[in-house]
Amino acid sequence: MSLPPYTSKLSPEDAAHFLRRTAFGATDAQIRALVGQDARAVAQAALKFDARAAPAHPVPGNPFDPSSGATPGAMLQLTRAAWLFELMYSPNPLREKLALTWSNHFVIGTEKVKNHPALAAYLGLLRKHAAAPSFEGFTLAVAQTPAMLHYLDNDKNRKGKPNENFARELMELFTIGIGAPGRPNYTEQDVHEGARALTGWSLEGGRGNPRNTYLEAVRASYNPKQHDDGPKTYLGQTGKLSFEDVIRTAATHPQTAVFVSRKLHRAFVADVPSASVSGEQAVQGSAETFQRTNGNIGAVLEELLSSAAFYAPQNREAIIRGPVEYIVGAVRTLGQPRLEVKQVLNLSQTAGKMGQTLLQPDTVKGWDGGREWINDSTLLTRMQVAAALSLGKTAPTLDAAPSDLALFGSENSPVQAALKGLNPKQRVYLALVSPEFQLA
Repeated sequence: MSLPPYTSKLSPEDAAHFLRRTAFGATDAQIRALVGQDARAVAQAALKFDARAAPAHPVPGNPFDPSSGATPGAMLQLTRAAWLFELMYSPNPLREKLALTWSNHFVIGTEKVKNHPALAAYLGLLRKHAAAPSFEGFTLAVAQTPAMLHYLDNDKNRKGKPNENFARELMELFTIGIGAPGRPNYTEQDVHEGARALTGWSLEGGRGNPRNTYLEAVRASYNPKQHDDGPKTYLGQTGKLSFEDVIRTAATHPQTAVFVSRKLHRAFVADVPSASVSGEQAVQGSAETFQRTNGNIGAVLEELLSSAAFYAPQNREAIIRGPVEYIVGAVRTLGQPRLEVKQVLNLSQTAGKMGQTLLQPDTVKGWDGGREWINDSTLLTRMQVAAALSLGKTAPTLDAAPSDLALFGSENSPVQAALKGLNPKQRVYLALVSPEFQLA
């Protein structure tokens, strides 16, 4: 059963909730522009971003050029700052939010992938397929991108010498999931047979010492002589299975619909979407839509972002903002003041200190998120970020102080009374460090 729709016209609180989840945050004017509109129409409009192959830096005037980095480390710093700039200033915030979400699903890591063209292609792919009509097509494209081939060693997967790393993560982390205790979704034989079918792909360019190759063009290449074309059995399918056959079988498996839908609910509905019966029913509703539409991510998202579950009271303030979302949310709530280049670089590095270095999750399974984002050290760093954006000497000058609706998602927040009588800078600082602003 698909998700029931939200039938009320959007109230100011509804509109603020929608933009906190899909645009990291917004100004009072941006919020009020959605008031009175139909939930489905608002979701459709947000998803109408450019679906063509996106350049590495779609925002004109992005001051960061990773190819100008004098070393691999400098290139990576510029890559992260460039993406943070996109997250803060892109006119398509939902596309960037989805790219961030997918980077925590189809994980690669810059501790291993240190090639600028490979990283740029990977980011472009996440944007292109952010709300694509085919999860199968998305998975195939990611699997054949140089960044993923190198990160999970499928560029070393050869006939007679299979490397099982990508084959395992394809099932466990990208598609069907590991399963429940005692009821696994796949076997070790599936891993072995899948690895055989995934043989034959490698890279041209970008190899060797990163100091010499970090700017070198790189592309994926296929050598049929290195492909194991013998018969295989994989997830119940038997034949001379190819790379594409394995991707198709995993990406269209019924368990993939549930696994991916749960990931989307974690990103847009609640940190623990299955904590309640209604939450799990909503996940299953999205999974049904996923299967019915043959893995159409855009259709799943349109239904989800206009559903009664998305707007349910128990799902308001149910997601703890990660470090990047906290920084970007603050900048967008303040009206997107243009920060100095050094400030953006510092904020990119500060996100890492809070536990979220862009393009380098802790492990291949990505950031756990939720309560893992919050501890004494990270809260102190969030306070320092809030101070830099409101009280510091280089704090941006604001055209107008953010409204309570923009800061807290409500015109009747209990925090309001505590902020009365303060000057605008003090008020913004205390709002940004409040528990309410840590939640989306």
